[in-house]
Amino acid sequence: MLIGDKYLDLPLEDVIGDRFGRYSKYIIQERALPDARDGLKPVQRRILYAMHREGNTAEKPFRKSAKTVGNVIGNYHPHGDSSVYDAMIRMSQDWKVRYGLVQMHGNNGSIDGDPPAAMRYTEARLSAISSEMLRDIEKDTVDFIPNFDDSEEEPVVLPAMFPNLLVNGSTGISAGYATDIPPHQLGEVIDAAILQMENPSCSLDELMEIIKGPDFPTGGIIQGVDGIRNAYKTGKGKVVVRSKAEIESVRGGKQQIIITEIPYEIVKANLVKKMDEIRFDKKVDGIAEVRDDTDRTGLRIVIELKKDADAEGILNYLYKNTDLQVTYNFNMVAIFNKRPCLLGLKQLLQAYVNHQKEVVTRRSTFELRRAEERQHVVEGLIRAISILDEVIETIRASKDKRNSKDNLIDKFQFTEAQAEAIVTLQLYRLTNTDVTTLQKESNELEKKITELTAILKSEKKLISVIKKDLLTIKKTFNDERRTVIEKEIEEIKINLEVLVPAEDVIVTVTKEGYVKRTSVRSFAASNGDPTGMKEGDRVIGQLETNTTDTLLIFTANGNYLYIPVHQLPDIRWKDLGQHVANIVPLERGDEILKAFSINEFSEDKYLVFFTKNGMAKRTPLSEYQAQRYSKPLMALKLKDDDIVVNVDLTNGNQDVFIATNFGYGLWFTEEEISIVGQRASGVKGINLKPGDYVISGLMFNQEEKTQLFVITHRGATKKMNLTEFDKTSRAKRGLIMLRELKNNPHRLLALMKVNNESITHIKTVKGAEETLEVVQIKPSDRYSNGSFVIDTAKDGEIIDFWVEKREEE
Repeated sequence: MLIGDKYLDLPLEDVIGDRFGRYSKYIIQERALPDARDGLKPVQRRILYAMHREGNTAEKPFRKSAKTVGNVIGNYHPHGDSSVYDAMIRMSQDWKVRYGLVQMHGNNGSIDGDPPAAMRYTEARLSAISSEMLRDIEKDTVDFIPNFDDSEEEPVVLPAMFPNLLVNGSTGISAGYATDIPPHQLGEVIDAAILQMENPSCSLDELMEIIKGPDFPTGGIIQGVDGIRNAYKTGKGKVVVRSKAEIESVRGGKQQIIITEIPYEIVKANLVKKMDEIRFDKKVDGIAEVRDDTDRTGLRIVIELKKDADAEGILNYLYKNTDLQVTYNFNMVAIFNKRPCLLGLKQLLQAYVNHQKEVVTRRSTFELRRAEERQHVVEGLIRAISILDEVIETIRASKDKRNSKDNLIDKFQFTEAQAEAIVTLQLYRLTNTDVTTLQKESNELEKKITELTAILKSEKKLISVIKKDLLTIKKTFNDERRTVIEKEIEEIKINLEVLVPAEDVIVTVTKEGYVKRTSVRSFAASNGDPTGMKEGDRVIGQLETNTTDTLLIFTANGNYLYIPVHQLPDIRWKDLGQHVANIVPLERGDEILKAFSINEFSEDKYLVFFTKNGMAKRTPLSEYQAQRYSKPLMALKLKDDDIVVNVDLTNGNQDVFIATNFGYGLWFTEEEISIVGQRASGVKGINLKPGDYVISGLMFNQEEKTQLFVITHRGATKKMNLTEFDKTSRAKRGLIMLRELKNNPHRLLALMKVNNESITHIKTVKGAEETLEVVQIKPSDRYSNGSFVIDTAKDGEIIDFWVEKREEE
């Protein structure tokens, strides 16, 4: 071990906890969250201060951005240049900030998400309003601390002569905290700050009469005053932000939708692309073209519609399915008293008012001290001019400047400051008129001292000074509100019959999860060829349906996917479909069992579920109608390691047959399964022996002549008539349908409902496949083990089986 090396034996969790705690504190306090007083993050404050120090202000020419970035990095912010430049760019983007703090020449990005030009190409300077953020900073209005290398000092906070946090908003993510404060209208915020200052006990409702709500730089429409009120009360709330759209009539009896304002922080290019994809994918019928006509005069997106298209319906669909309408979540977190706090409107305004009181008090104290010092000097100069000859004689008789000052102090009782002013007085000022000038200055200083003393002694006068400053800024920089506030959130109703053309289609769902809809024409042109799919995959659902219907897909994990047929990709019969996970995210490892096409979610139809652990559940189909289809929905509640083995759609009057792995079969009527809700678990369907489990559950009409086809794990199959069994009741053990063997007994793998038109397929792990025509198989009784059709010793275990055709369907 080297001399001086020291190893500490510490638990890893303590070390990591300590280091991450320090890192979190830094990220929260000094990087990602704004200060409640000036509304700036440290990097923004440092940029503005560096530009102010360099004199890079609104009334002077632009300077290269790289120069400012270099100054900020070198003097105040020891981080990457891109982080500083990105912060500087955002403060200049008029679609991100309501009142830009930086003016920029050159490409500073766009609302389409285009990146800005490199900092060596762009030029920047402070905007006029940001000078108000820094005004009087040299008058000891705020505290300064040493910079990272102790070579300079930087401000802890800016004087901020207007409430920047509410006016420009803020967004950021730190460790454990995030913030989203929307921009507001300057005049409204200033008026609210004055009300809060003059009447600290004012109510939130009184403040909201002034501040109606956020005012986004991109305009748009905010819906939901209750959401705004919650946000202003608690710091958290939710509103809907909607684009400003108008429907115009054009020649030929057509209409077009014109969008002139879009929601805040939405990338316009992505929005236009999404709307055009909806047109291209024919998810909505009636859109002829989506065009971006934005130019230097303003934003304009045109959606041209086909003749007789329902413009209102299409606009509502776009509101619901694109970023033409979004939800904005308030999360008003800021650093208050060095801690991150969730602040309501009153607290934010009070934090600003307290800051302004401190700033103006410190400025007044600074100016009073300066005025008193100057008054003292002016008094000395006036007295010196009144005895000018004696003063000159005294100075001429002195050896040097120091001696002159000492002689003046000794002979005439001047103070050090007065003596300094006398010996440095220029000769031209010794004219007779200068006495009157000095007297006038003395009178003005006296008046100023009286005013400043009054401000420092009276809270009322202090408030009037702050109010005057705020109203001056309002008069100079105020503009019109851009965002419209609407009280209620409008419910979007979409009439699919209007938007989606009714078209008969063929929907296919494969075992591996590929889905598609195909036009009847493409299906007819295939001449009976199988649909396009991956090698080894197979179709589990081929449904003749309509684009106005709904596809329900059920999975083994007890979920179901609710997909309107028109949302399925329109793909040719011979091409591979799209994986369902691209439409609705599917849980990893979940397996698709069944797919149904639903025309109407009727209360007279039922879904019956069978699970591996013997549960059976029956629920009206109407309970499975959903409003959202962005994620898998719960079809039934499964306990422990249970999975669904089958699901069927019934009319409520059918029979049930459940088969188990040990070879037990139970037959009873559907009515025995009590009706329960969508999220329930169901009731016990069959009583299982220890180690036994359900392999399938079937539904069949009571009048049909049902035949059962079974496959055992040893590769044997047999066909039985249902009359081999006795009809009984739910939750019994059932009757055996295999002969019990002492050595290597047969175990059921599959139970399928067949008729004389059916063809069954059996596939093994080694790829062997056996096809059986059911009509050629002789019926067996319950006590036989059937005939061997697969040599599992040679071909491997059976992994898949299915029925190809069933005449009843």
